[in-house]
Amino acid sequence: MTPADPEIISVRPDEQLDTIRLEPYLKERLADAHGPVAVRQFGGGHANLTYLLRFDDTEYVLRRPPLGPVASSAHDMKREHRVQSALYKSYPMAPNSFLYCDDAAIIGAEFHVSERRHGIVIRSEIPERFAGDVGLNRRIGMMMIDSLADFHAVDPDAVGLSEFGHPEGFVQRQLDGWIERWQGAKDKDLPDIEKLILWLSAAVPVSEHVALVHNDFKLDNLLVDRDDPAKLVALLDWDMCTKGDPLMDLGHMLNYWSQKDDDPEWRSVSSMPTWHDGFPSRDEIIQRYARRTGFDTSRFDWYLAFGVFKLAVIVQQIYIRFLRGQTQDQRFADFGDRVAGLGRKGMVLTG
Repeated sequence: MTPADPEIISVRPDEQLDTIRLEPYLKERLADAHGPVAVRQFGGGHANLTYLLRFDDTEYVLRRPPLGPVASSAHDMKREHRVQSALYKSYPMAPNSFLYCDDAAIIGAEFHVSERRHGIVIRSEIPERFAGDVGLNRRIGMMMIDSLADFHAVDPDAVGLSEFGHPEGFVQRQLDGWIERWQGAKDKDLPDIEKLILWLSAAVPVSEHVALVHNDFKLDNLLVDRDDPAKLVALLDWDMCTKGDPLMDLGHMLNYWSQKDDDPEWRSVSSMPTWHDGFPSRDEIIQRYARRTGFDTSRFDWYLAFGVFKLAVIVQQIYIRFLRGQTQDQRFADFGDRVAGLGRKGMVLTG
């Protein structure tokens, strides 16, 4: 709530949080919720709405789904609470979640409240004070892949998530589910996306490994240390976490992993600042992940192509909410072009 917190903004006018019922509800359930509540917003996310709540000297994070209708299996706050409240004990990069509320009368939607972690989020560019540090860039890249591998090493049984998800047939269900989401969110037909769906459907791999899967692992879901961005503070956004094929996470992340020799359009539609000098290449990342986990990555072409399709659907879901007036956030105005660009990327990757 100071200039040192660049993620914090005033709450957007169409995303106000009604505190009339929320404040007494939380004071009855959170031991350190004393005094009047002050509300600000984390401004960087594209889907779920995330708020900073402050009671006297104690801060909490509240998460709720985006405004308007959402996909039935998306933005699942109950799932996010369940994961975080179990996982933090064995995987400390997951912030603890203190409570979940499914009573829409409180703020108009389900929500959960978790602990506040302090750090910075790196999005499409390296912060200016760290720019040009080749060694730091490499350490950030290695931290990312090592953090993903370490997460995939967590034993679901050991954290109380043994019955979480259904690993058998996971890849096929994921493909079917994202195709259904695409059909529900598209505003027009895109031949490249339809061809990509056909290619993916014809070559679904059999999963060789089972692990917890984050389902949105990328740089801007990592909270890193303010003074050393190669040090992880927290892994965020757990609402799609499940148990299944861990290569889905790797394929998703590497769709954001831009390189200098990529088509320039790829960087504009799905970019982390990994094209800067020092960051390891996608091939290096895959090799390091395989060594660290022991997982077979020989069918990785399919997982990378699926990552393109999944990202296209995510962007389209955001864009259709903008077209329908469910959000007025002008950041989303050009997302239709991004979806088309991802379709072209899919055609390149699948030959």
